[in-house]
Amino acid sequence: MSPDSVRLLNGSSLCSGRLEVKSDQSWSSVCETDFDQQDAEVVCRELGCGPPSVLQGALYEEVEAPVWSKEFQCGGQESALLDCRSSGSARNSCSPGKAVGLTCSESDDVRLVGGPSRCAGTLELKHLREWRPMGYSDDSWTLKAAAVVCEQLDCGSAVSMEAAQSSYKFVWLIRSSCIVSKTPLSNRDCAISDQLDYILKLTCSDSVRLLNGSSLCSGRLEVKSNQSWSSVCETDFDQQDAEVVCRQLGCGPPSVLQGALYGEVEAPVWSKEFQCGGHESALLDCRSSGSARNSCSPGKAVGLTCSDNDVRLVGGPSRCAGTLELKHLAGWRPLCGSHDSWTLKEAAVFCEHLDCGSAVSIEKRRSSRTSAWLITPECVLSTSPLRGCATTDSSYQILKLTCSDFLVQPVISVSSMNGVSKAQQQELRVSRGSNFTISCSIQPQYPGGFFQLTFTSSNTAYNYTQPAVNHSAYFLFPAAKLAHQGNYSCVYHVYAIAHNFSSESRLLSVTVSAPTDFTVLITMLILPLTLLLVITALYFYCQASRGQKSSRQKNTELLDSNQGVCAGEGGTAANKGVQQDLQRAHPTAT
Repeated sequence: MSPDSVRLLNGSSLCSGRLEVKSDQSWSSVCETDFDQQDAEVVCRELGCGPPSVLQGALYEEVEAPVWSKEFQCGGQESALLDCRSSGSARNSCSPGKAVGLTCSESDDVRLVGGPSRCAGTLELKHLREWRPMGYSDDSWTLKAAAVVCEQLDCGSAVSMEAAQSSYKFVWLIRSSCIVSKTPLSNRDCAISDQLDYILKLTCSDSVRLLNGSSLCSGRLEVKSNQSWSSVCETDFDQQDAEVVCRQLGCGPPSVLQGALYGEVEAPVWSKEFQCGGHESALLDCRSSGSARNSCSPGKAVGLTCSDNDVRLVGGPSRCAGTLELKHLAGWRPLCGSHDSWTLKEAAVFCEHLDCGSAVSIEKRRSSRTSAWLITPECVLSTSPLRGCATTDSSYQILKLTCSDFLVQPVISVSSMNGVSKAQQQELRVSRGSNFTISCSIQPQYPGGFFQLTFTSSNTAYNYTQPAVNHSAYFLFPAAKLAHQGNYSCVYHVYAIAHNFSSESRLLSVTVSAPTDFTVLITMLILPLTLLLVITALYFYCQASRGQKSSRQKNTELLDSNQGVCAGEGGTAANKGVQQDLQRAHPTAT
């Protein structure tokens, strides 16, 4: 059997198209009157495809090749079309639209076994009449590739994929080019026998899928029931239903829920209204109520986009710097840094994905051997969802990334002794003439730096600069004026890791207003009353002090008088005592 004796042209795969047969180094079309179902079975088998599903002319453009001049008479069991008997025919041409168009099915060569349903389990391939597990050897098997299998099995979208230890001696290994081109996996040029340590396990969504979207997590929603797919009308679907669908597909929370995003409805319309609580694991697990709806207005079929919040930077000074990690198959792992071609160009995709500005640096760091996700730089640059590019691996190298917005956001606040009132968040009113201070602060990351207070109004703009002391700076305004009315923000600047970085706070809106009635009341009544109380207190204090002074004077005079009297009496007595002592010491002669 020659693999080059038949081909199908202008179809969507190697298993569909207009039939041509090769003989004597030339290709010829076959007229449908010379070809029947048994002939088609032989062709499909020769091409490595499943049984024929469509046999019809005029499906795959007009005939350009010569017409085969014999009628095939296959029994259906032959391995190649040219092995069949044939009878001569006088035909030299074929009427328009009468060349054989053939579509072979592709559903009998792959299956999922050992799982909870026909849409989950170990991936097996039937090739050369033998079922074997599908081997895993490189990074060609991604969720995108797995989606081809799920689609072929009519199992919706690919949800998860993993490599499992193999106990099989031989497996089928599929060439990556066949996966990308959606070539039937049992094609002789795609599958080869090999001995590998790992096989593939795959889980498909089974009952839901998103069509015509840019990724596995976006598209027009379809639900499967009784082996048929139906669109869902947006009036029968809400946010909680969307959360269940996104979870079932292995995606992040829903970010867009809107009709008319992903083409017109072609499938029938689901006839029931979903009533999910948001916690269910599958959409068909939700309660539903019957609906009389048989059609959906144009643009009203549910279009859904699930978020892809599957990347983070950890272990750094902020959320925009650190070790690059990917969440895939419900697990966070670092990204493998074994590829030599990682550049700032690829790093910029991650920074943009994280809303962290542009890429500043990317470096490989050696670590202990750990499980990691392997993503090729080419897949990153293709803007495909990262979860669709990841394969499992182990590595001694991880990636560390710094984005331009790696500084945390500064905090701006206002303080004042009086005259400041908070109207709502980030909007404040200041009374004219009062003093106020705007403070800028930031969490400690790097020492030094400076703060720039930017002011903008309808007709002017100013910048004030202060060095960062203990990661803070203060800007004093002694008396509020109308010229101070406008928007303020703090911008922190610092030089670190050989780059200049800056980070800006939220805007603070300041309104300068005339003093309120309450302020006037304080000014006109409370302050004079306070002054009066102070004066009264001083008066009584002075009076009390004067009374105490007068009392002290009287006491002093009385004391002096008493001391004088005592001194006179004491002096006389003392004189008398002295005279007596003298007389005793010197007696007078008689």
